[in-house]
Amino acid sequence: MPLRKPPLRDRHDERGATFTEFGGWDMPVEFDSITKEHESVRQSVGIFDVSHMGEIEVSGPDAERLMQRLTTNDVTLLSPGDSQYAMITDEDGIIMDDTVVYRLPEDDDAEFLFIPNAGHDEQMHDRWKRFRNEWDLDAEIRNATDDYAMYAVQGPDAADAVIGAVDDDTAESVADLSKFEATYATVEDVRCWIARTGYTGEDGFELILPSDEAETVWDAFDCQPCGLGARDTLRTEMGFLLSGQDFDYENDPRNPYEAKVSFTVKLDTEFVGRDALEAAKEDGVEETFVGFRLVDRGVPRHGYDITSTEDTIIGTVTSGTMSPTLGEPIGLGYVPTEYADPGTVIRVMVRGQSKKAKIESTPFLKDK
Repeated sequence: MPLRKPPLRDRHDERGATFTEFGGWDMPVEFDSITKEHESVRQSVGIFDVSHMGEIEVSGPDAERLMQRLTTNDVTLLSPGDSQYAMITDEDGIIMDDTVVYRLPEDDDAEFLFIPNAGHDEQMHDRWKRFRNEWDLDAEIRNATDDYAMYAVQGPDAADAVIGAVDDDTAESVADLSKFEATYATVEDVRCWIARTGYTGEDGFELILPSDEAETVWDAFDCQPCGLGARDTLRTEMGFLLSGQDFDYENDPRNPYEAKVSFTVKLDTEFVGRDALEAAKEDGVEETFVGFRLVDRGVPRHGYDITSTEDTIIGTVTSGTMSPTLGEPIGLGYVPTEYADPGTVIRVMVRGQSKKAKIESTPFLKDK
């Protein structure tokens, strides 16, 4: 199957970006250097093309009921313009995907918009339709992924960049957004859904806009373009989960308690997987998601073994990198709970050599 392309794929190529396959998409991984792009976001501002993220619209009389039963958080808490982070779990409470759910303004065509990860949009579109039909609910579900581009403007100067790009009539509404709030605003006469959300640990905004206006909005921002490489180092420093890597429904199934996102689980609501997660909470988990910092020289990578000090394999590195901010090798992975306390010494196999590491609480950057 051919790779899906973001609207500005050719534009990024002309700019000199290198590309990688991610979730079935051909996405820019690096424009200049991962370090330069990473530092731009930590110190000023950068813009990411994240048009590989899915967009599913849900509308109709039973839209709220359908969203409530297919996500783990409580969507009834959302007012128009609010959003929340949630898990999508199966009947066993296993994470199928993580998502951000938006409740749209009342005059919008849809009531909810949620954002599946790259390559999951068709799966989630089918899942929503299947359960709607099974539960005989009145809701319309539309996979709008190909209709939209999505950008993330991130960094301590992101607010100045975004407020400077929107027109005067909507600048104040954007400036007033709190974290996880969103509003419509206009950039170069293009209506954009702008949310104060992100995946880097910095202040930032995500913009969802018509794909045929992708170039107009991209050109409104005069800041460092960033690829998925920098996005990965930034989110790893914060200990944020990456779908397909830090949880993998097929190859490394995890529930929200193992993945340390229990704050997204509202057991006083009814959703698919609720009973299994109630049991998991009562029973506790045998393994848990941790951060670690390598003491010895080396760089941990996805798939490397984590061992005890007696060289017994106890887990696997799910994400690892040389942190550009800290200048030290850091990683994420699952270990038995008895190894999860900060300061616990473990070892990581790096290219066949056993390296000393210590468990560390996340985020690695404590001031974010």
